[in-house]
Amino acid sequence: MRRRSIDLWSPAIGSSGSVVAYGHWGRPVIVFPAEAGRAGDFESHGMVDAVADLLDAGRIKLYCVDSYDSQSWSNRAIPLEERARRHGAYESWIVNQVVPWIHEDCGGPLPILTTGPSMGAYHAANFTLRRGDLFPRALCLSGNYDMSALYGWGEQGDAFYFQNPIAYVANLHGDPLQWLRGQVHLVLVVGQGMWEDTTGAEASTRRLAGLLAEKGIPHELDVWGHDVSHDWPWWRRQLAHHLHRST
Repeated sequence: MRRRSIDLWSPAIGSSGSVVAYGHWGRPVIVFPAEAGRAGDFESHGMVDAVADLLDAGRIKLYCVDSYDSQSWSNRAIPLEERARRHGAYESWIVNQVVPWIHEDCGGPLPILTTGPSMGAYHAANFTLRRGDLFPRALCLSGNYDMSALYGWGEQGDAFYFQNPIAYVANLHGDPLQWLRGQVHLVLVVGQGMWEDTTGAEASTRRLAGLLAEKGIPHELDVWGHDVSHDWPWWRRQLAHHLHRST
């Protein structure tokens, strides 16, 4: 399997972030790691091996990126509004540095599927809902989509609102909503076992699915059994199951 890595400078952040790419051909899939994770986490936790047949067959290419969570959403020393502003710098890196590199690597501006587990699922959903022109499909594994649940404090302003799917999806209307209805599709996957409740993933996944249903935004809610925990062994199975269906 072809593997390569690159560090891409972010003017918005003021430092470089890593991207590790796998595969030689196929649909590009950008992978967001779990909370505060790194680009190499997907490989070290067996997620790349779980879809090795798709990579070898040229059906997909994976682009695993560093997170910026430790400086933004996971930084409890700063208020939620500042966390959201810092996340905006990460969004700028993804859109303005990572996406052009993916397009160059793929030989053109192909639509990119987003995926990730836990906090990575939030990123996958949020990027698709905010930038469906670049990321029209999302596969979200065990996410919490209400960022106010992150031990947050401080006033919540526009920066926070527009990065919090539970908040902004509820108020979508008019042309932006109509555009999303024809552009995006999200798959929301969650188990009912250990840590899916304490992390808030199960309740939040069901809540986002309900909002998407109310708004008529194409999506699929896939709830796994009571033995399915918030952990890598199950994410490997869920990733392989859904990527085999959709690519």
